[in-house]
This record gives sequence, structure tokens and C-alpha cells, in this order.
Amino acid sequence: MSQTGILQQSEISYKQETTPRRFKVFTQRDLDRIEQLGQLPEEIRFEMQAVSSVLPFRVNEYVIDELIDWERVPQDPIFQLTFPQRGMLSEAHYQRMADVYRQGGDKQQIQAVARELRAELNPHPAGQMELNMPTGADGERLEGLQHKYRETVLFFPSQGQTCHSYCSFCFRWAQFVGDKSLRIASSEAAGLHGYLRQHTEVTDLLITGGDPMVMKTKHLRSYLEPLLEPAFDHIQTVRIGTKALTFWPQRFISDADADELIELLGRLVDAGKHVAVMAHYNHWQELRTDVARQAIRRIRDTGAQIRSQGPLLAHINDHADDWARLWTEQVKLGIIPYYMFVERDTGAKAYFEVPLAKAYRIYRDAMKQVSGLARTARGPSMSAGPGKVELQGVTEINGEKVFVLRFIQGRNPEWVQRPFFARYDEQATWLNQLRPAFGEKRFFFEDEYEAMQHERGVSL
Repeated sequence: MSQTGILQQSEISYKQETTPRRFKVFTQRDLDRIEQLGQLPEEIRFEMQAVSSVLPFRVNEYVIDELIDWERVPQDPIFQLTFPQRGMLSEAHYQRMADVYRQGGDKQQIQAVARELRAELNPHPAGQMELNMPTGADGERLEGLQHKYRETVLFFPSQGQTCHSYCSFCFRWAQFVGDKSLRIASSEAAGLHGYLRQHTEVTDLLITGGDPMVMKTKHLRSYLEPLLEPAFDHIQTVRIGTKALTFWPQRFISDADADELIELLGRLVDAGKHVAVMAHYNHWQELRTDVARQAIRRIRDTGAQIRSQGPLLAHINDHADDWARLWTEQVKLGIIPYYMFVERDTGAKAYFEVPLAKAYRIYRDAMKQVSGLARTARGPSMSAGPGKVELQGVTEINGEKVFVLRFIQGRNPEWVQRPFFARYDEQATWLNQLRPAFGEKRFFFEDEYEAMQHERGVSL
């Protein structure tokens, strides 16, 4: 029996398990309408208002009611994941915005200061705008596409450039602040398909955002159904990056077009595509509701795989026990642990970043607690300009303490799996803070990477 046949048989049982819930969202304008915040001191609510004027804020009622333990606020990890905190801005930035509010500044004044502060927060790290976006036959940049690695193209559908709730650490925060100059998006399905036809070296398409699962299935279908044509046989894998399994699992269960979405995934699988839902998880609390587990089962029934990824974050999950519990629960539910990332050098990074040395200790201590099936998570991994760089360990060579690193992915595929060494640094949190070991002046990839930047006209 085909996957779609299995879906038809199981539709009734899924619907009986879940009472449809209305999606209700709160943004910065609605902070005073969130009843649970009334238990917090007025000073903290003021801080939230100021911070959310700079960094995007959006949370829905399901997250508020089902995922946050309000008895643990503000320490609760899901509260930290979704609600603004004063430390997410530097003290200087916070005071600048707070002063505007204290002085009774109007909307235009608040927005002007916010734009200035955002420009100082590295809104597009790792060469997203300058190096990752390809050009068409006419030499014009193709909006809404990124092609950083040979085998993989990222596509940002314009209908999916928001989320059911926003993660406070998000490295794509600039997509959500209303500034079109900072946004990566396209509604041109023809542009995507034309590019894929021309680039047969591409095997993987990643639909990303924002969150593609916020858009209607009919829009998602317009991007994905054409991939069933013979011209796209080289596209072996369709990945969909989403936080919906945490923030709105009803998308796969009780939304008006949930059945159409499940059918679409099943059709892709039946046609021979590998469908991978790249689920963003940050804490085991996200897995504890019945509807979240139902959504996982329903996706898996299509034949699609679910792979989990997320960054290591201070205030949220910087404990080995939390990662071990998360990975163990995921394996139990049929999810494949995929990546532990390092918080990127953008936005509220100073609040969330964890030194690489500590990150490795947490990763290793978590790995020691789980079975082999949960040891598929790679990390700690930095999605940096040159590529995905994994910290593999700490050791001593000829009397020098070093970090052992390797490229999991690289702008040049020849860099992949090549080990290299950096001086041990207890404080470093990102690749550009590391220095080569053994007296070397530069890492082996630096000259070539700089040449790539010069070729694209990027100022160094």
C-alpha cells in the first residue's frame, strides 16, 4: 500500500485525538494583553517593551499555555526562548532605547533608534547576502536563493518569511523586523525551478525561512510539485526547515489544510524523493505535549524523516543533561538527532553564546549518557563564512593544548573532512576568534576564502 493510502486510513484517528485549537498570536503591540505577564514586576515588562522594539517578538497562545512553566519564569527555558530579556541587548544599546521610551518618544523616533541599533548587530552573518546568493544568466542576483555548498540550494519563499512564534536567539532575526533591505525572500517559483534545471550538481533543496510551514499548503505545493517532473530527477532530497513541531504542531493535525500537507509529503516520498523535515528543537520541554507527539507520528507515517537540530544556548540548554534527555526522547519518537550548533555571531549572541571549550564539554558529557542511536548529532558546529566547522575535541600535541576541528561542509568541497588545529582558548566563542596552532600564521583555508570574497567584491 502506498504512503498516501496509509494516510487515508489513519486520518480519522488523528482527528479524533485532537480538538482543533484557534491560532492566536501576540506581538510587541500585545505585550500588555498577555495575562501571564501580569505576575512579573513592572520593570521587567518595561525591559521587554524596549528590547522588542529592536529584536522581533512574536509568540502564540499554544506556546504560552502549553510549553512555558510559569512557576519557573523567568528561568523557564521556553520563556527565555520566546520572550525578550534585557540582556539580549548590550547595556549601551538597551539604555539608548530605554531612554527614548522614558522621554516619551514617538513611533518614528523609536523606529529610527531601532534601525541604528540593528545595523550594529551583524544582521546577515557568514556572507549570507554577499557570498551565498547566486546570479542568473543576466548577471542579476537571484533573490530568495542561497547556494553556498555545491550540493544544496536554500530557497526562501516569501509566503514563509514569518514563524508561528519567534526564537529570541534566531540568527535570521533580520527577516522579521519589517526592513525589506534586510530580507531574503522570493515568490518566484519559476526562478527557483529555472535555477535548479541549470544546476544539475544540486541534489538537495532546502525550503527555509522564516518557517515554510506558516504558509498554506497550496503555496508550498507550487514550489514542490514541479520537482516530480523528470527534469528534476537530480533533486534527490527535499528538506523543509521548520519550528512548527514545537510552536504549532496543529499545522500537521488540525489546521484546515493539514491533510493536504500530509498528502503532499506522501506524494513526494511515493515519487522517490527523500523528504527530510529539519525540525528545530532547543529543549526536551518542547516534546511533552500530546499534540506535538501526534504531529511527529503523522509526518513519519508519510515516509518522511524528521531530523533535529538546534544551537547550544546559555539560559536555555547549556547543560549536558538537557541535551541527553532531548536526544533520548527524540530517538524514542523516531526523530534523528542531527546537529548541535554554536550560536551564530549575530543579534543577541552575547546573551546566548557559550565558549567553544564549554560547548565541547557539554556535547561530550551529553554523548556519554546516550545510546549509539542518539550519537548521530554532530557538533558543536559553527555555520561560519567558510563553511560548517565542527569542534571534534581538545587534545595536547607536542606539549601544546589545541582544539581539533574539521569542515563538515565547505565552500570548497576539498576542505571537507580535512582536520586542522587551533590554539586552545577558554574564552573563544566563534571561528574568527581562534588562532592557528603550532606557530602557523593562517589556517589552511584562509587564503582561498579571502580570494572568494575578493571575487564577489566583499570588503574584508
